[in-house]
Amino acid sequence: MKIAFIGGGNMAAALIGGLIKRGVQPSDIYAVDINDEARERTAKQFGIATGAAVDATLAGYDAIVLAVKPQVLKSVAEALAPHLSKQTIISIAAGIRATDLSRWLNGYTQIVRTMPNTPALIGMGVTGLAALPGVSDAAKALSSQVLEAVGTAVWFDDEAKLDAVTAISGSGPAYVFYFIEAMQEAARQLGMDEEQGRALAVATFTGAAQLAAQSGEPASVLRERVTSKGGTTAAALASFDAQGVKDAIVRGALAAQARAKEMGDELGGA
Repeated sequence: MKIAFIGGGNMAAALIGGLIKRGVQPSDIYAVDINDEARERTAKQFGIATGAAVDATLAGYDAIVLAVKPQVLKSVAEALAPHLSKQTIISIAAGIRATDLSRWLNGYTQIVRTMPNTPALIGMGVTGLAALPGVSDAAKALSSQVLEAVGTAVWFDDEAKLDAVTAISGSGPAYVFYFIEAMQEAARQLGMDEEQGRALAVATFTGAAQLAAQSGEPASVLRERVTSKGGTTAAALASFDAQGVKDAIVRGALAAQARAKEMGDELGGA
């Protein structure tokens, strides 16, 4: 497969690196970036061809990944539209709905919208994907291949669900980092130095997440197994419940989903 990227930021670099590790030849990857320094860095790092502008070169690729900032996606789409015929368009631009992107591309419909997250930078991301009606199975499979180069891909039939994906997995890493921060602060108050607190907090999250992934059992069951009646874990969880921590996390995710929807309205209104 021949894949082109428009935009050369961190997520594009992660995808390019992941694809090459999975066997895609550097000669089959192309990147467009208006920034000279970024373009040179990408070419040197991955050994791929690059260009400074959206032009007819893109007509020869099977998939085009849109990895630019949402605020400039409309102008990029308008420049790209004349060069489209059968390519699969994969958008990783946050907040831009596939229907609005299609409108900017003069009605082109072979579009898959995705929502990756930052652990993709280390090959451990998870991405939500949704396609416009009429996108072929082959195009969907190609999109899965691209995003699975940096982790797991989860498909949704309804694009509106990607606002919820944004709230759970897109923003989710920040929730985890927030909790790690709190655990590190607790460690500090308990007399540990910064290095000790960080090592314990990060390793605990890594280990617990891997246990949840590998056991296949509900998180509630795993939690109960750690919680002895009248013990230390029970005391901590009782404090969390008294202060509404679980409800606060749920409300936060719902607020993120509402904001994602608002952003889609704002960014796609042009």
